[in-house]
Amino acid sequence: TEITKVFYKNLFTSHPELLNIFNQTNQQKGRQQTALANTVLAAAQNIDKLETILPVVKQIAQKHRSLLVKPEHYPIVGEHLLGAIKEVLGDAATEEIIGAWADAYGIIANVFIDIEKEMYDDASAQKNGWSDFKEFKVFEKVEESDVITSFYLIPSDGSAVPNYLPGQYITVRSNIPGEKYLFNRQYSLSDVPNKEYFRISVKKEAEDNQPEGKFSNYLHKHVNIGDTLEITAPAGDFTLNLQTDSPVVFISGGVGITPLISMAKTIADNQPNREVSFISASRNRKLQAFETELNLLKEQLTNYQLSFIYENPSEEDLQNENFKKPGYIDTEWLKNNSSDLNSDYYVCGPVPFLKAIIRSLKELGITDTQIHYEFFGPSMNLEA
Repeated sequence: TEITKVFYKNLFTSHPELLNIFNQTNQQKGRQQTALANTVLAAAQNIDKLETILPVVKQIAQKHRSLLVKPEHYPIVGEHLLGAIKEVLGDAATEEIIGAWADAYGIIANVFIDIEKEMYDDASAQKNGWSDFKEFKVFEKVEESDVITSFYLIPSDGSAVPNYLPGQYITVRSNIPGEKYLFNRQYSLSDVPNKEYFRISVKKEAEDNQPEGKFSNYLHKHVNIGDTLEITAPAGDFTLNLQTDSPVVFISGGVGITPLISMAKTIADNQPNREVSFISASRNRKLQAFETELNLLKEQLTNYQLSFIYENPSEEDLQNENFKKPGYIDTEWLKNNSSDLNSDYYVCGPVPFLKAIIRSLKELGITDTQIHYEFFGPSMNLEA
């Protein structure tokens, strides 16, 4: 991470235009530096068998395609990565070491470029698809909770939207008055595919004077019906498997509910007899999004269980028919309520939440192949 911190500092000094692509909140919090360090290290350790890390490469490539990272960016990154290695290692960075890293980077970059080309081609070639940013108009804005608001989006040119896989996300780009660079943020599509619109549901983060809150507060406070945003085609590999009818358990923390509500509603439309359990954790009922939509699934699904876990429930919250537990989701509660060795588990939420839930599931004997999860932001190491 010492090397990747130097890398990003030098990269943005030489190429400030790249600040239009990178999420500066992730930079300031060190997330991107850590994620890049983990990726480079994993690639180096597997340089003779890169196929072993292909799933991670594809996950990152999905984000790159969504942000419009292009082949011409890779030589720039390579130059500054090698420069950062030299700067940090000093005399230890011999010609042999730098040459080896240059060769390794060339191999790794070509893998990303080839995979991303396929993704760009697929995004453009699909029905109603496109390859760059496209202007969309907000035609509806709905408050889902005290902190989450949904934006319904349609193409400004009157065209139709492409299909997508439940669980995928889009990149939303806009300029904020007074800010020098464009803001890019990736938001899960929170409704079922095959609609005439896209829906994203955005949590208002912190305050608008804080880095993590600038864009979400801008959307909540200043983007209204009739306004436009730029969007890239849907991307992401955290998607629902509709090729099986095995029981499925959705476990969400906070705004992590957004991709999972899309998946659950898709099952209701396509596999109404499939066994579904939806567990949603939030601080209290005021912060619980999509309660009405989750309740409506009871009318569509023949075998459906809905559980709300409130960290700090009010007396009124305790009367909610879906309320099952105060505090947090723990191993014992999962064991008694949703531990099924035949189920697939889809988990989404903040990193501490993901760590706790996945640890509990593994303690209960759920295998890695049954656990599917999504990070919001750069992929971090769950084992830490």
